[in-house]
Amino acid sequence: MIKYLDKDFEKEIKNKRILLDFYASWCGPCKMLTEVLEEMEPQLKIDVLKIDVDKFPEVARKYNVLSIPTLYLLDNEKVIKNHVGYLNQEDLLNFINK
Repeated sequence: MIKYLDKDFEKEIKNKRILLDFYASWCGPCKMLTEVLEEMEPQLKIDVLKIDVDKFPEVARKYNVLSIPTLYLLDNEKVIKNHVGYLNQEDLLNFINK
């Protein structure tokens, strides 16, 4: 399920495996990645939390997000891995599953 962060970040990531997608509404590659995520949503076996860096700069700072789009894969609030930049469908699945 794709969800947009609206307020309680800690609650959203607590005790789960989740993909964080740091983005901005004005970012072209971010829009392209959003399309990929939306197309693949039925195949993804993980929740996706989209975080607008302009609305939640404190969360972006916490994860040292310097460029967007940036993805973080978390498991029980611990970072497993991250990626900066656009990913196509195949690369996104590899990022999540390997």
